[in-house]
Amino acid sequence: MLALLIGFVSGIISGMGIGGGTLLIPALVFIIGSKQQIAQSINLLVFIPSAAAALFVHARNHNIENLFLKLAVPGCAGAAFGSLLAVNLNSNLLRRYFGIFLFIMGIYEITSSKKQGCK
Repeated sequence: MLALLIGFVSGIISGMGIGGGTLLIPALVFIIGSKQQIAQSINLLVFIPSAAAALFVHARNHNIENLFLKLAVPGCAGAAFGSLLAVNLNSNLLRRYFGIFLFIMGIYEITSSKKQGCK
């Protein structure tokens, strides 16, 4: 039941465009007790259907530019490299790097919203 609740809340956050993995990965690691690599792989699998739905809606509304190909090709290469790196890192070290990444992104979001003003 707890896993269903975590999935539901993370889906809501993902649908809002915030990124459900920000909640899903820590919940899987700290509440469910999954290894960091398992939590990240589950997050990626959960992301596929929501990304496909978003791609369909944005393509239908003509919101995709030529920039897509410039980002998609290196993004796929980076994802392959990152997954190989994640599988070979110690779970505790990967968890620490993920926490540092979330902290830096949080600081960025706080400082960038002050510069642009709230909408």
